Amino acid sequence: MSEKSWDRVPIDAQSIDAPLSLAAVFLVVTVAGEQAALAKVSSVLGELDDLVKTVGFRDLSGRLSCIAGIGRDLWDRLDSDRRPKELKPFAPIKGTVHAAPSTPGDLLFHIRSERPDMCFEFERILLDSLGDCVTVVDEVSGFRYFDARDLLGFVDGTANPTGLDLPASALVGNEDADFAGGSYVVVQKYLHDLNAWARIPTPLQEEIIGRTKIDNIEIDDDDAPRKSHKSLATIVDADGTEHDILRDNMPFGRPGQQEFGTYFIGYSRFLWVIEKMLQRMYIGDPPGAYDRLLDFSTPHTGTTFFAPTRSTLQTLVQATQES
Repeated sequence: MSEKSWDRVPIDAQSIDAPLSLAAVFLVVTVAGEQAALAKVSSVLGELDDLVKTVGFRDLSGRLSCIAGIGRDLWDRLDSDRRPKELKPFAPIKGTVHAAPSTPGDLLFHIRSERPDMCFEFERILLDSLGDCVTVVDEVSGFRYFDARDLLGFVDGTANPTGLDLPASALVGNEDADFAGGSYVVVQKYLHDLNAWARIPTPLQEEIIGRTKIDNIEIDDDDAPRKSHKSLATIVDADGTEHDILRDNMPFGRPGQQEFGTYFIGYSRFLWVIEKMLQRMYIGDPPGAYDRLLDFSTPHTGTTFFAPTRSTLQTLVQATQES
């Protein structure tokens, strides 16, 4: 995915192009309103890279990494003068049948590793450092499921950009030079009705997803009366240019609680790309022809963040501490 060498040092914090992992933790917190809480959070954010190294050096092959995303409200508390051009709270979507809620979140920590215990240890130390300055509003431990499949049985993330296409799709460029190299991040926690999905014949499942189930071959549904999930999630602008996003989705679940889900996390150079994708899924194209996957997968969260580069994060933290 990039030319970095992973065998000498842990992966830097804020490395959006870090490899897809076997395990991940998605941690969303809100920050208390007191100035002391803001100062403490700033201090922890400033030490994030050191914490990655502290835990990551225990096993370099574990490839521990962490990305911190900042919500709009917290960003304004940290820097009231400048913010990424498109950063705003997640806008709820109300379709004729399904809706996407907007839920609270000041900070996202996307923790990744080849080892679940390293994700656990990093999160434990991180939350211990933050203390009562934050409140955890969502915490999900994800895992890779067989050959990168979701719990519905289909391969997930096939359309992810690679090589030189990755930064062009996922990282802000000269259109917002002050925040170049950062990325807009949208997260949603989906819970699946696996019993209802299992009652659907495989050919219909494939029609809904837009790919074959066993060998993951794309299905051409341009002439179909109703678009698949794959087609609705494909964004083309007025000039005919297709815009990709970087998905790092992970399955999660607790069979004993009948909880089965997918944690959607999308990194994008432009926030409007993910917003348009979700509009097409929930409203439909044409309107009313919504994504039939939503009949089986229900979103319980929806939050937007901006993940700055490590240098931008350090500048933001220093300015807050000095003020």
